[in-house]
Amino acid sequence: MENWSVEQVCNWLKQRNLGELIPKFREEEVSGAALLALNDRMVQQLVKKIGHQAVLMDLIKKYHQQKSGLDSLAGCCETASQKFPEVISGKNLKSFFARHKMLQWTSSYALPDFPYDVKCILAEKKCPDHSMRIRIIEFLQADMTKYLEGSLYPNSQQYNVAVNALLQAYPFLDEDGNGFLLWKRALKDRFKYVRRPIEDDEQVLRNKCKFGHRRGQTRKSSFAENKLYDVQVQVQEEPVYLKGSKMDLHIEWLKQEYMKTQRNWKEVDNKMNVTIEIRRKMISNKAPLKDILRLFPFLRCPYQLFREFQLLTHMDIYKKTVGILEIYSENILSSYVVRNNPINIMLQENLKQHTEEDVLKYMKMTAACLLLPDVFGDDSSLFAAINEEVKAVTPVLEVKNPFNLNSCEFALYVEREELAQLDDCTMALAALVAAFHVFDIPCPKRIHRTLKFLESLVFEVRNPASLP
Repeated sequence: MENWSVEQVCNWLKQRNLGELIPKFREEEVSGAALLALNDRMVQQLVKKIGHQAVLMDLIKKYHQQKSGLDSLAGCCETASQKFPEVISGKNLKSFFARHKMLQWTSSYALPDFPYDVKCILAEKKCPDHSMRIRIIEFLQADMTKYLEGSLYPNSQQYNVAVNALLQAYPFLDEDGNGFLLWKRALKDRFKYVRRPIEDDEQVLRNKCKFGHRRGQTRKSSFAENKLYDVQVQVQEEPVYLKGSKMDLHIEWLKQEYMKTQRNWKEVDNKMNVTIEIRRKMISNKAPLKDILRLFPFLRCPYQLFREFQLLTHMDIYKKTVGILEIYSENILSSYVVRNNPINIMLQENLKQHTEEDVLKYMKMTAACLLLPDVFGDDSSLFAAINEEVKAVTPVLEVKNPFNLNSCEFALYVEREELAQLDDCTMALAALVAAFHVFDIPCPKRIHRTLKFLESLVFEVRNPASLP
């Protein structure tokens, strides 16, 4: 550390969640030697927040202790080697220093500075969904690799230290006291996933040969002990579509059953459960949507789309959407920004022609659904195409004759192709939100506020987004 440049010191601060101090350290040109020479008064002048002062002084103190400990350790080792050359030599000496290096790593490890969206989810102190768990594991793995100086083979103790640091910082991630083993398993699987395609790293190749790895070798994925599927990172190693395999039989059955008019829905549910690992792997690897739907055509059925969403998030998207429209439809329709909107004008004209309470409620909920992006100032063409051709590539609704009870039609489009026919606006809105999650499609910025509002209510965040 004594020979570090200012930039290396800044990187060190960032790794220890002290990124706010970087501008001041650059301004004062604090190098590694200057950092180690800081005393209490200097730290108080350099750092304003008491919490940051305490953390910084603690880190500097630990470094000095480790250095002095290492110096004394080297002295003891030298003395011991003179007295007992047969004990402290060769392999024993190597393991001796390896253990000391491990202890250094253990005492100095700090969690990485997670990206903004991950920080927001963690700040809510609520268990993250499947995709967010994977992001946390990815950043944790990348950060551990930096600490290990590029090595992709942490030992068990280092896994324990990293997972303990995560759960101590965010105790709510330790679900029912079983979170440690699941997060550790997911982290180990992430390292395996990163190592698998590497062919030019000496350490990786050496370990592959050591443990009998062969090119193209397959193995079963370790999901037998998985209590919570959404914690696990998908690292299945068998090919996505293996001819003649058991998985192939399940997929072929699903394709044939989809062509029937009378379907065995109970068995469909079972087959979709069995094939979820391979399906999620295809989606996470950005396989073409056409290939996914060709192998799993039941994702075109709204019920199965909602069921897949529930398997990933443990949330009933349809039930949540019904509640959202019932609660917020009146507020949406009374909003000033939609008063002169063509959809609102069309609604008022159609309301005059009916008196039945159920029909009026249906029309109001339909209008509220279609006006939602206008309330937030978003691009409504990325939300629904009303009596016109669908142009958006991302999930979007096609709506025809929305207030005509005899001829209204709702459909969900993805990549400009019809995915599913839907019964009403509630089912349509639920399918739209579910499609973004099920197919892992990034939300366009021009519709972000609308979907953020809906998702905050669906996932029951502590401080949900509100109408403008």
